Amino acid sequence: MKYRAMGKLGIQSSAFGLGCMRFNGEASGDSTIDEQKAIQLIRRAIDGGVTYLDTAYVYLDKTSEIVLGKALRDGYRDRVTIATKMPMEYVHNRAEMEALLESELQKLQTDYIDFYLMHGINREKWEYFKSIGAPEFFDDMKKAGKIRYKCFSFHGPYEDFEFILNDWDWDMVQIQYNFMDVHNQAGRKGLELAGRKGIPVVIMEGLLGGRLAKAPANVQALYDAFPVRRTPVEWAFRWLCNHPEVSVVLSGCNEPEQIDDNLRIFDSVEPGIMNGDELKLMDNVRAAYLSRTKIGCTGCRYCMPCPNGVHIPELFSAWNNVSLYETDPRHDWGLRQIRENNHGADLCIACGACEAACPQHLEIISGLQQAWTELTAE
Repeated sequence: MKYRAMGKLGIQSSAFGLGCMRFNGEASGDSTIDEQKAIQLIRRAIDGGVTYLDTAYVYLDKTSEIVLGKALRDGYRDRVTIATKMPMEYVHNRAEMEALLESELQKLQTDYIDFYLMHGINREKWEYFKSIGAPEFFDDMKKAGKIRYKCFSFHGPYEDFEFILNDWDWDMVQIQYNFMDVHNQAGRKGLELAGRKGIPVVIMEGLLGGRLAKAPANVQALYDAFPVRRTPVEWAFRWLCNHPEVSVVLSGCNEPEQIDDNLRIFDSVEPGIMNGDELKLMDNVRAAYLSRTKIGCTGCRYCMPCPNGVHIPELFSAWNNVSLYETDPRHDWGLRQIRENNHGADLCIACGACEAACPQHLEIISGLQQAWTELTAE
């Protein structure tokens, strides 16, 4: 196992961090799990050299912390650092923050949490956390020894990330990043900004929820033609670990073989490990994925709100994702939300308001019809 410095903190961590959200094998992380199997997986990872474990209050129907706490008995707690999170929707004042943290400590069977994160924030959510006194609470809990480092995980545009990162004295940040998300969310700019500030970066969604683990035919052909043969998983992780700003790459595993494969991969990764030909390969792989795009929607939202309630950008995003990564539409989280909340293209009456507003001059009406037909086909 390779270990990396965590920025200004003066500590090291395993490059491979075990994500504790997918023990059930489902991308959503929202169902019951085989507790004994999960405990065995966690201990297998720790015995292999993993020192960073990531969970959250809400993972696996609020059971992930409980299972992790049980796995860390018998001396395992002393060998690792734990990251868990405070979700905005469960706290409205200091008393609720105190109660939530105490419940997490009890579930994890520990006296302190190493990395405590404000969960999944953007600028709006950060302003909310400030309004209820979360920064002061985190400072107080750090002084009390109940948390070691004050952190946040992020989903939002780069501009929000830059503002949040510069607005407080953070100890660590967790971002979504992979070779397809170079310019999405915090992106490479956010990664490099954190690096310049000495703030360690933990990577989530390095495989895009598993979508990069199995390549479509046109992408696999590029991997196969390269002189060095590696799996799509190994290419994706090597690309991430090539970045010197990356401290930890999270990977969710639900089988012992996946743990072992990750241990193998992260036993040989270093910053700068990829040569020019390998980096060019990954640029070509990204282009091959993007060539599968169904419609060039940029998500600018000029078409919204739709007078009939169709969530146009979200639907086009789901359509593109299913095409790019050859995934089952039934497993696409965005599409599930659209269908469950009745915002599908079946509501479209072809009024044309969206096409009149679209700066890309997309044929939105016909695109919605085609997308809905493909995505809802049984």
